Amino acid sequence: MNNQTEDFNPATGESLGFSKLHSIDELKEMIQLAAESQKLWEENSLAERIKYVLKIREYIVDNADKIAEIISRDNGKTRIDALATEVIPAAMGISFYCKNARRFLRDKKLSSGNIFFINKRSKIVRVSFGVVGIISPWNYPFSIPLADVILGLLSGNAVILKTASETQMVGLVLKEAVEYANLPDGLFSFINMPGKIAGDAFLDCGVNKLFFTGSVTVGKYLMGQAAKNLTPICLELGGNDAMIVCDDADPYRAAMGALWAGFHNAGQSCGGVERIYVHEKVYDSFMSILKDKIESLRVDYDNDFNADMSCMTTERQLETVRNHIEDALNKGANVFAQSKTPKDNQLENFHPAVVLTNVNHDMIVMRDETFGPVVGVMKFNNYDEAINLANDSYLGLTGSVWTKSQNRGEKIAKQIKAGVVTINDHLMSHGLAETPWGGFKESGIGRTHGEMGFDEMTQPLTIVKDILPFVKKNLWWHPYNKNLYNGLKGLIDLLYNKKLSKRINGLGNLMKIVLRIFRKE
Repeated sequence: MNNQTEDFNPATGESLGFSKLHSIDELKEMIQLAAESQKLWEENSLAERIKYVLKIREYIVDNADKIAEIISRDNGKTRIDALATEVIPAAMGISFYCKNARRFLRDKKLSSGNIFFINKRSKIVRVSFGVVGIISPWNYPFSIPLADVILGLLSGNAVILKTASETQMVGLVLKEAVEYANLPDGLFSFINMPGKIAGDAFLDCGVNKLFFTGSVTVGKYLMGQAAKNLTPICLELGGNDAMIVCDDADPYRAAMGALWAGFHNAGQSCGGVERIYVHEKVYDSFMSILKDKIESLRVDYDNDFNADMSCMTTERQLETVRNHIEDALNKGANVFAQSKTPKDNQLENFHPAVVLTNVNHDMIVMRDETFGPVVGVMKFNNYDEAINLANDSYLGLTGSVWTKSQNRGEKIAKQIKAGVVTINDHLMSHGLAETPWGGFKESGIGRTHGEMGFDEMTQPLTIVKDILPFVKKNLWWHPYNKNLYNGLKGLIDLLYNKKLSKRINGLGNLMKIVLRIFRKE
């Protein structure tokens, strides 16, 4: 079937179904139709848009089990992971955005910057871009794109969505959820297109803004392509997240946090823990707990809800993980703890959860994004050292600090160069609809989620009104003469000169020209 792609369960190899493959010409037609539909959609009241969007939540709530199972089978993660980190946050996010959209999108009045411009009234109006394109990844194939779709629609945009080729079944159920809302024709379109051509196609066919979540390499390429026409672009490109465990941290909570944030979704989380720096005072207790939990981690295909970690999604990513571990071992690292994997040899996409020690920053695993079930752990005794190590990366998506002292936690958090830093938690901030999501350095540009997410989906239009329409002209308008110059110079002396005599003289010169605003000359 040349015009379709086939999806497979990465854990079992089972065929899950087919998805229609679209052409660039079809994408052009979608964008043209979307542009026409968007003009009418933008004219709808926000209350009307919210009514439509809440129908999407209704579909998700009524089909939560179905969606979680499709995510699990298509991506490989456990159903609990699918429910907890994709389905539930999606429903919560829709509720939050619908409840707060009016506050985030309302006109913002600006205070006057100077008393001499008191007759000018300025406000910022949020204006939709038009047609936004969304290219989403396979690791969170439901929750990542859905949030952008919802923000786009509420902000008055039309949306063209491309989900990852590896998780088309999730894309199709997401399409079902959006179409359940019975949106105007053409306002939302789902497209299946190979990733290697999708970005260029979206930009060449004329989307007004592109949202991309994926690799740094592809993100940089798309930014270069977008620059040709100055198409706005929002990029979330991955991370190599650091976790700092302080000497007063609860070792059990920290170890359990590392277990979840490092190995949830088989470590395939751009905001998951990859590097752990532990103070020497709690190192032994922390490592003992982590070792016990890793070795008892149940890694298997999720048949009965009792698997703690399932398979990796792609063979390509599995190979990356193996290469990073091999590089570390060749350079002196040790496997400190490792989980078991399923006994069935046919389940090739499974990889054990691995904790590496004796690691350093010469190793790829501590320098680049591994995106798999592997963490490296280093001991420290100086907090400046730990912060420097945490920041020793070209990526800066998220990070975390583990301590019983909120003040210490926040002090360290402010020194970590990352878009999100959590205290005594990690990774879950992506599920907080109110919290902006995005990173520093090469982790991306722009923010999704929260109020900043609405800002990314709209453009600021500034409107300035003069409330004195009977005035004939502004003070500084033509015709020019020496008195005008002296009067304007008097204004700056009146406002800012430190000498009282200069200020008084300035007021006098200013008063000589004030009446010109009422005269025809």
